[in-house]
Amino acid sequence: MRPKPESSRPLNDLIGSLSSKEFEFFRHSFDVGEGTVGQVLYHPGDPVENVYFPCGPTLLSLAIAANEDRDVEAVLIGREGAVGVVADGDGLPTYSRISVKAGGPLVRLPVRKLGEAKAGSGGLERLLARYSHYLLAYLGQSAVCNAVHSIEQRAAKWIVQIIEHTGAEDVTLTHEQLAALLGIGRSYASRIVQRFKAEGILGTARGKLRVQDLPELQQRSCQCSGWLKKHYTELFSSSP
Repeated sequence: MRPKPESSRPLNDLIGSLSSKEFEFFRHSFDVGEGTVGQVLYHPGDPVENVYFPCGPTLLSLAIAANEDRDVEAVLIGREGAVGVVADGDGLPTYSRISVKAGGPLVRLPVRKLGEAKAGSGGLERLLARYSHYLLAYLGQSAVCNAVHSIEQRAAKWIVQIIEHTGAEDVTLTHEQLAALLGIGRSYASRIVQRFKAEGILGTARGKLRVQDLPELQQRSCQCSGWLKKHYTELFSSSP
């Protein structure tokens, strides 16, 4: 990890929304490194001591235990957000397993530094309150999605969401990982992939999916991601 130079800001929307004064306060506390696929940032029960801001194509996954043997991925967070921002101080336990889904630049900031800045900046506190509101909306929409949308719609949604975050045509996603996103068995996930492959929507390689017909995949997806993006824009385009 290395301090962030003053000349530019990391490619993260929350960091980009900071005022010059707020960014200057944080600049020397930022550590910028590379997140690697599969890297675990927090296990359930770990104390939240750092905030992580994924930048550019980096994608973080929040997985929640469904039983003793299986986790289900509930949230994907890219450059639009961060993990750990809702913690009000060091030491609060995390509930989910947080790991790197797609590798790339990752900014780390001690929670205590965020707390110090919030205490002196009403604008920052409002910014983080809006992001917390967005996360609650995300979790609520995910619950509705899991309850009413088909497995195929949800599979298309997750794949499209990963593409939109990373900007890559090839999605590093095994059948087992897709199953974890959907909360289903691996064999069921494999049947969905094979169906999309037979219809010319996806191609496959070892450990990867290649999107061959993005418009059709978007058509197969539910509208949940679109509604959330609209809500995010509404939250952050209004006056602070």
